[in-house]
Amino acid sequence: MNNELGSGLLVLVVAMAVSMALIPLLIRFAPALGMMDKPDPRKVHAVPIPRVGGVGIVLGALLPMAVWLPWNDLTVSFLLGSVVLLVFGVWDDVKELGHYVKFIGQFIAVLLVVYHGDLYVTYLPLMDMAPVNETFGRLFTVVAMVGVINAINHSDGLDGLAGGESLLSLGAVFYLAYQVNDTVVMLITLATAGGVFGFLRFNSYPARVFMGDGGSQFIGFTLAFLVVYLTQVSNPALSPVLPALLLGLPVIDILSVFAQRAYAGMNWFRATKNHIHHRLLELGFQHHESVMLIYSIQAFFVISAVFLSYESDGLLLGIYFGACIGLFGCLVIAERMHWRLHSGQEETEIEKLIAGMDSDGILMLANRKMIQILISAFLVLGALSVTAVPVDLSASAAGLFVLLLARLIFGYRLWFLFLRFILFVAVAFVVYLIEFYPPDFLLQHSSPIYLFYALTGIATAFAVRASKQEFFQVTPLDYLTLLIVIVMGFMLESGYVEKSVVGVIIELIILFYGIEVLIRHMQSRLNLFTLSTLLSLGVIAVRGVF
Repeated sequence: MNNELGSGLLVLVVAMAVSMALIPLLIRFAPALGMMDKPDPRKVHAVPIPRVGGVGIVLGALLPMAVWLPWNDLTVSFLLGSVVLLVFGVWDDVKELGHYVKFIGQFIAVLLVVYHGDLYVTYLPLMDMAPVNETFGRLFTVVAMVGVINAINHSDGLDGLAGGESLLSLGAVFYLAYQVNDTVVMLITLATAGGVFGFLRFNSYPARVFMGDGGSQFIGFTLAFLVVYLTQVSNPALSPVLPALLLGLPVIDILSVFAQRAYAGMNWFRATKNHIHHRLLELGFQHHESVMLIYSIQAFFVISAVFLSYESDGLLLGIYFGACIGLFGCLVIAERMHWRLHSGQEETEIEKLIAGMDSDGILMLANRKMIQILISAFLVLGALSVTAVPVDLSASAAGLFVLLLARLIFGYRLWFLFLRFILFVAVAFVVYLIEFYPPDFLLQHSSPIYLFYALTGIATAFAVRASKQEFFQVTPLDYLTLLIVIVMGFMLESGYVEKSVVGVIIELIILFYGIEVLIRHMQSRLNLFTLSTLLSLGVIAVRGVF
């Protein structure tokens, strides 16, 4: 793994940790802030849900961006535009602004990027790389980016849907940027993905929080910015059709909805229940089944974008519109035949499969203790045995050591020192050091580390499935995680991605799930895991100096 990927790993972890740390706090204050999403006939939830997740996503993403991104007119324009959208989005989440007021914020953000950042579309599909007129290119970019913002905003209709779809798109954009070593795109992608992944931890069905307009508009803006930059600046050799595949379902979904509203003589911006996810629910798909099906379709689009990125515009357009026609054709046929996936409220096969075990039994207690011992040993032994510790990482570890020590001593009285954030970052530090500065014995015998991850992964899987808590039910996030791992494994076998990249992603997934298990069953803040984390941070801090 090169240094750019190492920095990217830190960006991803910091963004995810900040997002995961902020959102529980924001949930507590959501009623006082007036940021509650109340049920109505066009929505699928039956009780008020906080819609503060977007604040966690945006702040989690922007913090590492502000630290690691190079500052120039374009990046500053993007950051300012993101802040503008957050302000307008939060305002809407509190006051329920009309569409036209939200458009003001969207156009301000996009105009900043297009005219101050000087980013606009130069090449369009089927034009044989002939550049378009600059004035037309800028206007087209403004309209297209605002359209993408609204497409992502309107796709946010089921728990985990918009976040998961966007995460798949971000993964494809990251890979394409990695191929041409575009650090700007990689850092923005990883920071946004970290914020979104941290949010999905609370948003998978049944959701504890919604992202609201503050989050969905930022994600749409970021994706629009990235696909334009990627295809027009970073690597113009890519097909200009690629944005259609990278943005996949949200764009064709919103176009379909507008067409249906126009055909019925309705206001284009009047909310209705004719999005793809609404139609799947009407066909008898359950909530999580609808989300996982849409994830699968979105995955098809983004995988096509990755593997066919240099193919002809005609072929890519044929794949995109062919898949869309097939999808909507199946929906229309099923609706006209009054077909239903499930009749009544019988238990589905998936629900039967995920029926839980006894989480309080002696076997599960022993299982969680094993997870605690394994991760604790990994932290301490990893910190002690790596061959070197960079000075900047040592300084960061020293700061985290002080924060964690204060949090363990004073407990929730220092509620602003987010325990989860510190624990996640500490584990990521050790993973980073072992990858970059592996112990000598691992260079000779790698089986111990493989055995550790295998045992931790298996034990964590049992603990997650055995939990009675709603958070640990099988969710679309589990499916999304599995989908990402499978795709990464396939790309590894095909030679499209480095082994170290796949390894680090899988390692972090295993450890972060393991940490969640430990936190969920933590009876005292002073325990083997937290004390081992403190010790490992101290060791890293000292070793970087001496």
